[in-house]
Amino acid sequence: MSVQGSIVIGGGAFAGLALALALRQGLGPEIDVIVADPALSTRPSRDPRATAIVAACRRLFEAIGAWDDVRGEAQPILDMVVTDSKLEDATRPAFLNFAGDVAPGEPFAHMVENRRLIDALVVRADAEGIDLRATTVASYDARTEGIDVTLGDGSVIAASLLVAADGARSKLRERAGIVTHGWEYDQSGIVVTVGHERDHEGRAEEHFLPAGPFAILPLTGKRSSLVWTERRAEAARIIALSDEDFHSELEQRFGLHLGEVKALDKPRAFPLSYFVARSFIAERLALVGDSAHVIHPIAGQGLNMGLKDVAALAEVVVDAARLGMDLGGADVLERYQRWRRFDTMAMGVATNSLNFLFSNQSTLLRTVRDIGLGLVDRAPPLKNLFIRQAAGLTGEVPRLLKGEAL
Repeated sequence: MSVQGSIVIGGGAFAGLALALALRQGLGPEIDVIVADPALSTRPSRDPRATAIVAACRRLFEAIGAWDDVRGEAQPILDMVVTDSKLEDATRPAFLNFAGDVAPGEPFAHMVENRRLIDALVVRADAEGIDLRATTVASYDARTEGIDVTLGDGSVIAASLLVAADGARSKLRERAGIVTHGWEYDQSGIVVTVGHERDHEGRAEEHFLPAGPFAILPLTGKRSSLVWTERRAEAARIIALSDEDFHSELEQRFGLHLGEVKALDKPRAFPLSYFVARSFIAERLALVGDSAHVIHPIAGQGLNMGLKDVAALAEVVVDAARLGMDLGGADVLERYQRWRRFDTMAMGVATNSLNFLFSNQSTLLRTVRDIGLGLVDRAPPLKNLFIRQAAGLTGEVPRLLKGEAL
């Protein structure tokens, strides 16, 4: 069916589904919200990764009614320790410790397995009457008064706005002629879930090793998710090892502080890169999430930046609707771009700088960064600022990230 005023979202992962729910909440049932993604036919999700959901983004999930569905599967990060050492060092002194609360009883982040959260969002979207289509956005034709979106199943939707939430290799971004600037890192992130004998007690650990960060992120039960950065060739070698040899590499980095450790799934390596789209918008098109930007995982902010896009775009569209404005009009989309692009560029600069500072063999840089970490550790106001920044609670925060419904 062709409905003028509909909003079509190409991409049914975190950003696309969260945006659909936010728009449905703010716009009501009068405006159709359609999510198109072939992956919607694959349920339950088989995504093996886990994600740190910072406090602001948890508030977003609460505001759109999705957090209660995963609350029991979410592990709060109660504190975090940062170390800086060489791989062969016998000890790893802690240079920085963070308490985990941004407010009394509110942890700055929770760890959630991707498959749990994606499945919960799909169920919630279906219950809210969002039109979920297990197909692609095949093409579109933007006009002054609207945008005609053709799906892979042949249906055509007359919409006001098309949102590209189709990932780093976005076909919608490419079709709009939006170029990106950035580069590939000579690094891959190895992702694996491990079990261990002792309870992690909600502690996250970030070990800065010469090849890159080795992050231990707590999951429910005696399990942790690892994000392990290595040079690309070394990462390929490690994931190809036998179970016994992989265990040796793992144990050397993980240590024995939580007892015996064991990989619970097959390790996978993801090449790391950085890019930002030169524009987050085109005629009646907005980019969100990985379609707009990809950053280094060193600060754990990739997904959370995408959810900030979602909160900002939902707010400007809902505000436009209440003012009787064109939902996909240039002035509405320009407001979204002004809100999000500078923050994205700033985070990109920060993560690139951190990666340069910590992923190297330089004794001089190691001395400088260890002094800096020690100074931060002894300055509670600065630590609190860092925690609020990491939690997404600084700057011009959209209403959803404050936990306020649209």
